[in-house]
Amino acid sequence: MSKYFSDYIFPVLSPQIIDIQHPFPHLLNKSLYVMLILKDKGEKVFGLIPIPSSLPRLLYIPKNGMRFVLLEKIILEYADRVFSNYEVEFKTILSVTRNADIVLSNYQMDEDEDYMGYMKKILKKRTRLAPIRLEFYKYTHPKLTNFLCNKLNINENQVMVSSTPLDMSYVDKLFDHVEDVDTVLFHKLSFNPYYPKIPKTIGNGKIIPQLKKKDILLYYPYDSIDPFLRLLKEAANDKNVISVQITIYRLARSSSVIKYLLEACENGKDVTVLIELRARFDEANNIHYATLLKEAGCRVLYGFEEYKVHSKICLITRRERTKIQYITQLGTGNYNEKTCKLYTDLCFMTRNPEIGKDAMLFFKNMAISNLNGDYQKLLVAPFGLKQGLIKKINEEIDNAQKGLPANIIMKMNSLTDRELIDMLQKASRAGVKIKLIIRGICCIVPGLPGKTENIKIISVVGRFLEHSRIYCFGNKDKNSIYLSSADLMTRNTEKRVEIAFPIENKLLKERIMSMLMIILSDNVKSRKVNSKGDYERIDTEGAELVDSQDYFMHYEPPKIKEKKI
Repeated sequence: MSKYFSDYIFPVLSPQIIDIQHPFPHLLNKSLYVMLILKDKGEKVFGLIPIPSSLPRLLYIPKNGMRFVLLEKIILEYADRVFSNYEVEFKTILSVTRNADIVLSNYQMDEDEDYMGYMKKILKKRTRLAPIRLEFYKYTHPKLTNFLCNKLNINENQVMVSSTPLDMSYVDKLFDHVEDVDTVLFHKLSFNPYYPKIPKTIGNGKIIPQLKKKDILLYYPYDSIDPFLRLLKEAANDKNVISVQITIYRLARSSSVIKYLLEACENGKDVTVLIELRARFDEANNIHYATLLKEAGCRVLYGFEEYKVHSKICLITRRERTKIQYITQLGTGNYNEKTCKLYTDLCFMTRNPEIGKDAMLFFKNMAISNLNGDYQKLLVAPFGLKQGLIKKINEEIDNAQKGLPANIIMKMNSLTDRELIDMLQKASRAGVKIKLIIRGICCIVPGLPGKTENIKIISVVGRFLEHSRIYCFGNKDKNSIYLSSADLMTRNTEKRVEIAFPIENKLLKERIMSMLMIILSDNVKSRKVNSKGDYERIDTEGAELVDSQDYFMHYEPPKIKEKKI
């Protein structure tokens, strides 16, 4: 190890001391550094060694089994050699996290500058945004902490000490190496591989003819994204297709969606892509794809200055004989082939003419910056979604006050919108039975007498990231179900363009309700929120264990009868 450090690491290090002649450097976002307190003739100074990105992060040691050392640990061990003319009093590994939110209004746009060029310019400023967290690996020192807090302009409550490595991105490469070295260990550490299925009800046939007979609902990651990709490919090569329009928020690094949009453009289709360049941490990827699409001849639109476009909608317009037909796809998650294997999301494809007409109006409104469009079926934020959901909650309140059964089931990532929280509390007081499945942030406390006693909340955290948003109102016999790209957070309901869309097909509604019942019965991966706002395990004594994600991995949905729409 000592020789490896001397021969391969030491020559590429860029150490420095921090004093009057050597000012405090800019610490890059999430980069790793070894920092030291040094003594020289009774004087104390600080030393800094950036961990070079040009070197392999992992050093494997040939021995029985598998052993490895992280690059930063090697540099920490031999940092004394780097500052050989000093006495080392203390040394540690640290990392600074900087604010990632880019506020466009803080930056001036030149008159002759296009929006994409503007985004490229301000993205470069992200690395210099304000520090919000300082992390130490295992060891810290009051003198060093005070010095860095002062230099970074942060408080001590923004300083954290971690017992695990500060950058865990090495795990993927480590895991690949485990498989090569020790297959027994690999299987102990990993889930059994799971491969999304193509539903038997869809098979390998063409999608457009199937949509003439039935709506299609895919449930990622249990169902494959392949049928939707096939739909795009068919549209790109269908002589009757006039146009393809789609909104894009996040895409895979190598995207088949882009491939088929380019193919459609090459085949003479009118392709419109509304791409949100401000999708956090995907800005550069989206700028790259926007450039490709523009150069190919597609019409590319961007989100609005104050409203991110987070909706997931794709409209395929066909002319068959003298009639215009719409095929609409709407979803709760991104058009990302990678994350659809990791996130639970719903993808809905339909030839419903009313939804198709709303989709057509949506894209026209986006093109003319009309955020307050009028739609028959879709609930569209920032002006229609919250109001539509409040109307549905009020309907359930009316039912409860009339002594009729009244129920609300909602599934989302987070709940923070105060107006909707107040509405749910009002519904609870009226006697509406409310069940919430909220994976993340939850700003309502259930089970409070006279306030939220009719609200029950669970969070499911398992192998896959629960990401679908489902809003269900009413009883089994007569209910309304909306799927959406939006959580009930103020940023979604008031500051983004989001869509909630209805599911009206009786069999699909039954399937979604069945899914919700399975998730609500989960007692393995779920935790319930108690009346103190704390999460606690569900009592399983004498109960059958239900792991909802495991259930869906082995479940085959019933065949839906084909019927012309």
